[in-house]
Amino acid sequence: MADLNPVAKRIHNVSPKPVRLTLSDGTSAIYRMHSTEFFQLEFQAEGERVDDRADYRLITTEDNESVILGRKGPDDGEWSMVGEVTEAARADAAEN
Repeated sequence: MADLNPVAKRIHNVSPKPVRLTLSDGTSAIYRMHSTEFFQLEFQAEGERVDDRADYRLITTEDNESVILGRKGPDDGEWSMVGEVTEAARADAAEN
């Protein structure tokens, strides 16, 4: 049986505490997850970025190899892809 995606597992384990997510383009920000769930191997989470009023959603790709981050702002009609999450770490207390 395949393993859980390690980035998704880290996000789930840190939540509900703030988590610093680093994307494949090298950018990073701190997020607070309202919910994180595994459905078998599939991962889904919803939350917010601490410096943004938009909603954020994380899901694993079909092959379970990547976690992707989507964003929907208050004035947006649809979700847009922000990028692939490559790292997840507990945010320092001073950061949030």
